[in-house]
Amino acid sequence: METVDLVVIGAGWSGLSAIKTYCEVNPDHNAILLEAASSVGGVWAKHRLYKGLKSNNMLGTYEFSDFPMKEATFGVKPGQHIPGHVIQQYLEAYSHHFGFADCIRLDHRVESARHNSDGTWQLSVSHGTDTITIDAKKLIVATGITSQAYLPSFEGQETFNAPLFHCRDLLQHQDAILQFGERATVFGGTKSGWDAAYACATAGMKVDWIIRQSGHGPVWMSPPYVTPLKKWLEKLVTTRFLTWFSPCIWGDADGFSGIRSFLHGTWLGRKIVDAFWNILADDVIQLNGYDKHPEMKKLKPWVSPFWIASSLSILNYPTNFFDLIKDGTIKVHVADLERLSDHTVHLSSGTTLPTTALICSTGWRSTPNLKFLPEGIDRELGFPWSADPLNENLVKAADEEILRRFPRLRDQPCPNPHFRPLNDQSEAAVPHPFRLAKFMVPLPFIRERSLAFMGITMTINTTLIAQTQALWISAYFRGDLTPTATDRCPLAVRAASDTKMEDTSDIDLAWETALHSEFGKYRYPAGFGRRNPDFVFDAIPYVDLMLRDLGLSTERKQGLLARCFQPYGAEDYRGLVNEWKLKHSIQ
Repeated sequence: METVDLVVIGAGWSGLSAIKTYCEVNPDHNAILLEAASSVGGVWAKHRLYKGLKSNNMLGTYEFSDFPMKEATFGVKPGQHIPGHVIQQYLEAYSHHFGFADCIRLDHRVESARHNSDGTWQLSVSHGTDTITIDAKKLIVATGITSQAYLPSFEGQETFNAPLFHCRDLLQHQDAILQFGERATVFGGTKSGWDAAYACATAGMKVDWIIRQSGHGPVWMSPPYVTPLKKWLEKLVTTRFLTWFSPCIWGDADGFSGIRSFLHGTWLGRKIVDAFWNILADDVIQLNGYDKHPEMKKLKPWVSPFWIASSLSILNYPTNFFDLIKDGTIKVHVADLERLSDHTVHLSSGTTLPTTALICSTGWRSTPNLKFLPEGIDRELGFPWSADPLNENLVKAADEEILRRFPRLRDQPCPNPHFRPLNDQSEAAVPHPFRLAKFMVPLPFIRERSLAFMGITMTINTTLIAQTQALWISAYFRGDLTPTATDRCPLAVRAASDTKMEDTSDIDLAWETALHSEFGKYRYPAGFGRRNPDFVFDAIPYVDLMLRDLGLSTERKQGLLARCFQPYGAEDYRGLVNEWKLKHSIQ
């Protein structure tokens, strides 16, 4: 049995940032990172990099602040989306540059994590044919929410006699599937569905693309540059002034609560907010030309402009995706997939689709890809598929408080009358969202300081959040940061709640966690908000929240005008770890 100070599980953006930061602030500790795959990268690991895969982000917004992705080194030019293989190379280079590559153990799958009575964790790890036991004083689970692909079962699939797989496995099938003149079927309207359809179409295939009639519809797909001023979308969502137009329950961390109160708490303010979202959404609709072609209308999102922030991705293709729709290369079918037969897909519309493969863009299981022990601990960990660890009265009061602060959220988009969850762990089927304080720590484990989760958020600001979470968790594990609530639980709610807490600060933290986690289901109804935070305009306020906990300044720019109207990027957080170390006299 091996004993270490820290185990990080997962070698994506979050996991690599976690171990790098922890080792920086604890240079004498023994830390290791366990990764089930044979390469680092997480969603960008080598086994997931199919032909043409690129990031939504362009150069400059998908990098760590202390390791710029230089054009001379990685060959990506400004204004270009980053190829998947370059991201994987960057993450490998990051581990070598900061000297923690030797801490990474590839092909090590954590099968289970048992919580010991002394607060440590016993991990059962498979490596080839061997099973290894590791005792960890601290544990960071950085597997995110895109580790376990969900592949539905279809009636008749045993007679389909053609490849049927999740889009994450396209690399393993691409040589056999991407054949000129053949026909493939893509199932699902998420961004990965768009990517799979494009990969097949640009290989010279005909594509039948099924968007579930009983689903959420196609995602909002934005061009990289939006608004009449042609602003870079990735910079738009990190401009503090524009974040004020999106309701955010943790938004007051930036010190501009009065402006937010006016915009979301008054009649006039809400009119201004609606006008902003209408302009942004109309610009996307016009640029994409959804109303200018009968086939294009099938890709027009089903949710109204205010909710664009709950289902948003970016067009990152080297050629015009929509030309493939207009010329019939990609045929969109808004229907349910009823059954399969020999090389044929049968739709609820009565249409039959002959095909050589069925590629499913059907999302991800919400469960981490390891088992937590002892049995029953799932509730304490705040997992969505378990019983709710928060008191029912507390949650109900949090719902009322959210809608009091943001009345616009009462006017939810009309639900799809045909909607049904694709599986029992989808964002719409789980009984409650992840219940994690600050989106990282299960409430019952706050005092123990032995466990944290990273990467639960869905966001286009992955790197900013990952590096800040990594520092927050490292400080928390050291005992230099104690999670405290900025929202105080109202006395009436405190009195009515039978939540068992050791003191008032614990009750306040439970209240804040209820506010933060419940907020998602109101703000992101067309995204993943019922299960986990789904950030678009909320990332900078969240980074502010963590910086305030760390005792670091949120004013990363000089001057009020720059702070409000200039976009925030990796460059504004350069040296953040050293800044914190200096504050705590750590060599």
